[in-house]
Amino acid sequence: MSPHTPDVDRRRFLAGIGAAALSQRIDAAEQPPTRARMKVGCQRGPTSDEMLQYFAQFGVNHICGYLTASDPKTGWAVLDLEKLKKRVESFGIALDMMALPLSSAYITKAENPNIMLGKSPERDREIDQICHMIRAASKAGIPALKYNLTILGVVRTERTPGRGGCSCSTFVFDKAKQDTLTEAGKVSAEEAWERITYFLKRVIPVAEEYKVRMACHPNDPPMPADKGFRGVHCVLGSVDGLKKFIEIQPSAYHGLNFCQGTICEGMEKPGQEIFDVIRYFGTRKKIFNVHFRNIKGKFLDFRETYPDEGDVDMVQALKVYKEVGYDGMVMPDHMPQTVGDANGRQAFAFGYGYIKALIQAVDAMG
Repeated sequence: MSPHTPDVDRRRFLAGIGAAALSQRIDAAEQPPTRARMKVGCQRGPTSDEMLQYFAQFGVNHICGYLTASDPKTGWAVLDLEKLKKRVESFGIALDMMALPLSSAYITKAENPNIMLGKSPERDREIDQICHMIRAASKAGIPALKYNLTILGVVRTERTPGRGGCSCSTFVFDKAKQDTLTEAGKVSAEEAWERITYFLKRVIPVAEEYKVRMACHPNDPPMPADKGFRGVHCVLGSVDGLKKFIEIQPSAYHGLNFCQGTICEGMEKPGQEIFDVIRYFGTRKKIFNVHFRNIKGKFLDFRETYPDEGDVDMVQALKVYKEVGYDGMVMPDHMPQTVGDANGRQAFAFGYGYIKALIQAVDAMG
């Protein structure tokens, strides 16, 4: 048979393919796997030496800190922030974020209520304080701040039992008391957006100038878009609302404290829908922090669970965060209350270990 017959050529061609494939496998084996740059974090307070030691013992080396405002007009002093940062770092922990006095508290318990009540000139004074705190954080070397823009706070109904007799935070819309307005009265979607926009137009330019990322938490839980709850329309509860929110003041320093649990609470099928939402905000670099919690249920009827037993595949979720290049903190949040663990430290320790293991597992997958 001639050395150039079709059979011989075919064998040589196939051998070439095999050699190329083997070479590619060898090259791939020599390349180190892409590592997830995420780190386990926590936002539990107070930022005391006792809590810092607790974090350090469980390998939580990145946190969101808390500091009481030193002045009612200007908020934090730079020196106080620098002292806090140095104390946190003495435990081998990085102070990646601070909590502004714009918490998830109900409006009558909020430290700066007039921003969402829309009252001027009171809200202008409160916004001036926030701007001062952004500048102070920048000067102290703190790169990010988290905050809420809410009237209702975190709305829940009666807790329900979970595995092993633990107690789970629960919300069932039909069981919630809805017959009275809040102290804010009726707040339409248009009014809510005006107040949010007023805040962002004044605050985000300062954050951009001082290079401090502003991470806003969604309204928890999402409420019906047509009627809201107790007269208040919660425009930051839906995915569409969050999409609109990040476009109001375009900036690399304007984004989300991405609470995966809260966003899942607004979905009919969170186990299927959440991944594309992570991709949407993650590819736009709008995820500044992650609350990594799971739920069972759906929109207006859910309970919060341990992360390993809810409706969302948390391994897949973490893979998507890695896919979009997210490199910040991944925090346990709203953990169930366990028997004999009044301060929640056992439950959160489970959360830290779970997240650490998932990050390692996702790394091992390449």
